[in-house]
Amino acid sequence: MTRPIIGIAANETFDPGSTLYHLPISYTPRGYIEGVQNAGGVPLLLPITDPDYAETYVSQIDKLILAGGQGVSPEIYGQAQKTDGNYSKARDDFEQALITETLKQGKPIFAVCRGMQLLNVYFGGTLYQEIGPLSGVEHMQDPIPREEPSHDLLLEKTSSLHTIYGNQGRINSFHHQAVERLGEELQITGRCSNGMIESIENKKRRILGVQWHPDFAYTHLKQEQEVFDYVVKQL
Repeated sequence: MTRPIIGIAANETFDPGSTLYHLPISYTPRGYIEGVQNAGGVPLLLPITDPDYAETYVSQIDKLILAGGQGVSPEIYGQAQKTDGNYSKARDDFEQALITETLKQGKPIFAVCRGMQLLNVYFGGTLYQEIGPLSGVEHMQDPIPREEPSHDLLLEKTSSLHTIYGNQGRINSFHHQAVERLGEELQITGRCSNGMIESIENKKRRILGVQWHPDFAYTHLKQEQEVFDYVVKQL
């Protein structure tokens, strides 16, 4: 049986320290790699580069994963930057090109945390740049261990993940930005108890975005590996 090739949009750091001789590094957390492999897929990292490469990259994969990382630049959704933060225009530009090409080629997209936020912005939505004062729920759970759930997840019955979590589950949380206005063509399929959007979908286009991190908890919580199983085998 042919294993599906799952493209994972990589992150980068320009100075990882003396251990790696201060060389620029392209990388992705191992959780994405192992989660995909456990589900029977072949992970293929797509390093940040000129957006013109997107068409060729996407032609080599069966599905795309947009991973977590930096904040999404507010200028993309027409706002001035209101808070200090870690942003990467190069990553924003490249991943938007990947989205465009993946949609054009009719392939599925799974987006995690930052990835879900970027998807929402791509479709014309906006973000809360800083959710701290808006929420009674702890959305940046550190120092709670990353594999432990920190708040609830309330899913619509129409959610693709309803068979995994049911109407209500528990998830981890590591984000300071969140979806504000929903992008066109997207549907909200999950929230937490304070109403914050936790999952979005477009089933026709085979798009799934989650705000939590299955890649942090896939070895500890069966349902988080089941998310990767769904993405690799069914999305």
